[in-house]
Amino acid sequence: MEIQHAKEHHLQKIIELDKKMIGSDHRKEELEHAIKEERCLILYQEDEIAAFLIYHTHFFDCCFISLIMVDPAHQRKGLASSLLTHMSRISPTNKLFSSTNESNESMKKVFIKNNFKKSGFIDNLDEGDPEIVYYRNCY
Repeated sequence: MEIQHAKEHHLQKIIELDKKMIGSDHRKEELEHAIKEERCLILYQEDEIAAFLIYHTHFFDCCFISLIMVDPAHQRKGLASSLLTHMSRISPTNKLFSSTNESNESMKKVFIKNNFKKSGFIDNLDEGDPEIVYYRNCY
């Protein structure tokens, strides 16, 4: 496994993975900006992009992981945990946040396994499926 910052030549593969997961490429501009601003990490496995993560620091001046995607062919192999561990090491702020829907049992387990604690809930984003915010201290 190799984790690195995505480069512009990775963009199309990242968009393809995102589209495979959500059925749309509507986030392509967001992904392109994250790559240009060096806020996108990719994880290579078997010579292909198996997972990626994007983050920003606009969440009350704290680092917030806004997206983690793992290719279905590589799920349940610890790739999301590897990205979270790496992000915890390189976070530009000492507070690291992320979130997932209450219904996403697998991601909730990944956060707990990686020493993230529940920090709160946000209602009304997805009807009937609150967003759970998680937090980890990096330093």
